[in-house]
Formats: sequence, C-alpha cells, structure tokens
Amino acid sequence: MADPSEDDAHRREPGASDGAEPSAPDGGEPADGSTAPGDGAATADDVVTSTASEGPGGRAVAVAIGTALLLGILGPAIALASGGVVFGINTVTGGLPLAASLALTLVLGQYVAFGGLAVAYLAWRGLDRAGIVAYLGVRRPSLKEIGIVIGSWALILVAITAVSAVIQQLGTETASNQSAELAMQNPAIIPLLIAASFLVIGPSEEILYRGVVQGRLRETLSPAPAILVASAIFAAVHVMALTGGISGRLTTIAILFLPSIVFGVVYEYTENLVVPALLHGLHNAVIFTVLYVTIAYSDELRAAAGGSAALLPV
Repeated sequence: MADPSEDDAHRREPGASDGAEPSAPDGGEPADGSTAPGDGAATADDVVTSTASEGPGGRAVAVAIGTALLLGILGPAIALASGGVVFGINTVTGGLPLAASLALTLVLGQYVAFGGLAVAYLAWRGLDRAGIVAYLGVRRPSLKEIGIVIGSWALILVAITAVSAVIQQLGTETASNQSAELAMQNPAIIPLLIAASFLVIGPSEEILYRGVVQGRLRETLSPAPAILVASAIFAAVHVMALTGGISGRLTTIAILFLPSIVFGVVYEYTENLVVPALLHGLHNAVIFTVLYVTIAYSDELRAAAGGSAALLPV
C-alpha cells in the first residue's frame, strides 16, 4: 500500500504499532490516522525500524488471523443466506426468469455478501470513503499492470494445466463447481456469467479476500505468510460451492490454492486492488468462454470442459 506517512490507515508492515498507539476496534492498526504521542507522523523508516526491533506480538498475530478467518467465512455465509432470499422471492413470485434470478443472486451473493461485508468492516474500523479507497489501493491500472494481469493469467494457466495433468495420471477425482454446472445446463446464461466475472465476481471477492483479509493480515504479518493464509482461506471457503465427494472437494480446493496465491502476490506487488480483480475476472471469464464454446460445438470437449470448470474460483 502507500507510505504509512501519507495515511496511517493504509496497510502497514508488521510490528509498526507500539503500545502507546490507539488501536482499531479489532486490535489492528489505528484506522483514524493517529500516531504515537510526540512522535509526529510515522515514516517508512520508522516502520522498518520498529518492525526489525519489535516484530509482531503473538496476540496481535492471533487477532489478525482470527479476524481474517471470521471475515473469510462470514462472506460465503451471507451469500448462502442470500440464496435463501432469492429462493423465497422465486417461491412468492412463482419463479423469476433464469437471467433475473441469476442477476439477483449475483447482486446479493457477491456485491452484498463480499463487497458489502468488506466495506462495512472497514467503515466499522473508522474509515471514510476516501480512507477505504486508500486502504484497499483502488486506482486505474497502468499499462504495466495490465501486462501483469495477462502474464499472471498465463502463469495460472500453465500451473493448473500441469497440476491437472498429474491429477489425471493419478486418477484422482475433482469436485464440480455449482456455477459451472448451472452454466452447462443453461448455456444461454454463460455470456452473462462472462460479463459478471469482470463486473461482479472478480471485484466483489477480491475486495474481501485480498483487500480486507490479506490487508488485515499484512498489518501484523510479512508478505509471504499473509498471502499464504489469505489464499488458504479463499480456497477453503469454496467447499461451499463444490459438489461431490470429500476427496474430490479437497483436491479441487488444493488446486484453487494456486490461482489464489497468484492473486495475492499480484496484489502485494502492485498494491492496486483493481489488478487482482481483473486477473480473477479474466481467469473466470476464460473458463466460462471455454465452457460456452465446447458446449456449443463439441460433445467430446464438453466432458473435458466439465473437469476444468471445477477449477473456477467463484
């Protein structure tokens, strides 16, 4: 994120806080830009020095991980609850058109469940609109960052292809993704899902899992463990969106861990939430596009597409 000297609400290096500073409601860094009395604004050098000399306390790390876990689980829980709301509306109205039902599900299950939760949490910590944008690092991507999106997607493709080949050789089963199953049963909604990948799914999930979960962890942890923990949470919560046996679900979650790590690394490197959101959207959109093409033109490839669809991080 940006230099803590500009706005103390930004993500900060672990251990940057001392006992004299007021803490956020969840035990994290101050969300109001306050600093230690008499010391003036914190500088990057102050952060590095404090990090090297103190390091994060055990309680601070535990609170950060606990908060990250709670937020990571609460998002899908709200999404499941919103699914009940959509079901109720369908029951009362006698059934909405599929496209309308899907649009309502995306709004409630993505914008509200993930994006709304993330914004509400940061507001609870005392950040206003400008502070939330600054904390998350939201800005128009540069040409270099667009290149990073494309290059990172290629890396994800190679990694997943290699891992999938090994899994096929071992004869290990994978689980199916509910969104992919819906798309395969109703190919007409796939264009809507492709658009939603960029406009809804990518932004909503990244604001929670990279912007807030990984960002909260980065307040007490160094980059590598913060990315790994956030990625593990992100991959694990997808168990709710998978169907099949336990072994298949675990295998699929392990595979989903790969793109999740790339999302996290890209966010850490660029400090721009728009970049992993675009990468996430591109990854999903390509898989939905493959589904659409194979369903429309080849029965043989449809089976192969079904296997790759299990890897959708949605």
